[in-house]
Amino acid sequence: MELFRLVKPGLLTTVQDLGRFGFQKFGVPVSGAMDKYAFAAANVLLGNKVSDACLEITLVGPELEVLNEAQVAVAGADFSFMVNGDFASMWQMLNVKKGDAIAFSGSACSGCRAYLSIRGGIDVPLVLGSRSTYTRGGFGGYEGRRLKAGDVIRTFAPRQFLKTTRVMPRELIPDYEKEFFVNVTLGPQEDVFMAKGIETFLSSVYTVTSEADRMGYRLDGTPIERKSATEPLTDALTIGSVQVPGNGKPIVLMADAQTSGGYPKIATVATPDVSRLAQAKPNDKIYFNKISLTQAHTKYVEFIKMLNQLENRLIKQKV
Repeated sequence: MELFRLVKPGLLTTVQDLGRFGFQKFGVPVSGAMDKYAFAAANVLLGNKVSDACLEITLVGPELEVLNEAQVAVAGADFSFMVNGDFASMWQMLNVKKGDAIAFSGSACSGCRAYLSIRGGIDVPLVLGSRSTYTRGGFGGYEGRRLKAGDVIRTFAPRQFLKTTRVMPRELIPDYEKEFFVNVTLGPQEDVFMAKGIETFLSSVYTVTSEADRMGYRLDGTPIERKSATEPLTDALTIGSVQVPGNGKPIVLMADAQTSGGYPKIATVATPDVSRLAQAKPNDKIYFNKISLTQAHTKYVEFIKMLNQLENRLIKQKV
């Protein structure tokens, strides 16, 4: 069923789900939502499957015309979400009707990315088991590309509308500041770096540059000292890998990261913090904090447990 028509596409609006797993050995990135928490929250607010495809909105939001009655939710960065020119609430279920105008006024006030979910999920073809868009490869999502004016978003045969308003409790809504404290485990190639280089990495403040996208964030700051300029053999990369090229300034790999590379990896970002880092934008500050592998595993388990408990923690009231 046709649900939205794009009047303005925004800076970078794509269809994303949780990602495309099992194909990195063939050179296919995972992709998927950059901020898994906000993405999951948008779906849970509508009683969707956590994996249902949403619109990922980056820095400057789109304008959409509603073609049929629907239930929607927006979670993530604050883009001044509006319906028919009036400010609308984020982090809760909303009803919209045919002819309504949805807009995101200007650029994000805080954070970088928001997720617009639709009751029933977005209907685009599965490609390698996922509906996520990988724009560099030109596949997945909506014709393998970012959305443009005139595109029509469809949903599956509509699920019965919810009879209760569902709202995320305030304590579960993140604050997106301009400083991000990021937990990392060292390695797998920290031995390439001098002890002073490790200290530099963990004690310095790094700034997100304009070269920051779904593939990775290039950071500016104090160069990290290496033992040798020789690059190690190309090997596997993963989301959250922190590479250090010849200029000594780190690159944090994100959802569309390539699957292999030769720059040495000084550390790997803990999974929950990759999602938080997805809300960082150019000029925001990054601080790295060393944790153990055991601590990283614990944080991952706690993160998944929190996602699984979101449904039970919603505030629900009859419409």
